[in-house]
Amino acid sequence: MGMMIKAVPLELKEANAFVEKLHRHHAPVHRDKFRFGAVNESGQLVGVVQVGRPVARELQNGKTVEVVRLCTDGTPNVCSFLYSRAARIAKEMGYEKIVTYILESECGASLKASGWHKEIVTKGGSWDTPSRPRVVVEQQLSLFGDNKPKYSTEKKQRWCKILQAESEGKE
Repeated sequence: MGMMIKAVPLELKEANAFVEKLHRHHAPVHRDKFRFGAVNESGQLVGVVQVGRPVARELQNGKTVEVVRLCTDGTPNVCSFLYSRAARIAKEMGYEKIVTYILESECGASLKASGWHKEIVTKGGSWDTPSRPRVVVEQQLSLFGDNKPKYSTEKKQRWCKILQAESEGKE
């Protein structure tokens, strides 16, 4: 029988500290709509998920949320647990769709296991444009001395889960 994992509420500061310490390619977020952690049987925090407003403008319709950070310590099945629970909570809050982005080099097994579907692959790159220059440099974003790029320029896969039809829940 597998290890028991349970969800626990977290403050933004706690979730960001976990992300700062363990996330492979992202820095902590400034804000989110909701977040929670996963703890093992001994109460140790083994993963966090943070859900916020979609970054892509075309998805900012008030009915869609985005998993903006998901980070684990490598404990098996925690990613699937967090994706499933985040979708369930978003549905209970009335959202119709939840999305997330993963690097093209990642396989998406936890998303598949949680009932999500790959929508698109983005072209990647940076937000840098001639009219709005951005410098993509590795910065020390961690108290632990690790340098991480502020964001990855690798192509990304967008995954989604439809939570409810537009007509569902209307009387």
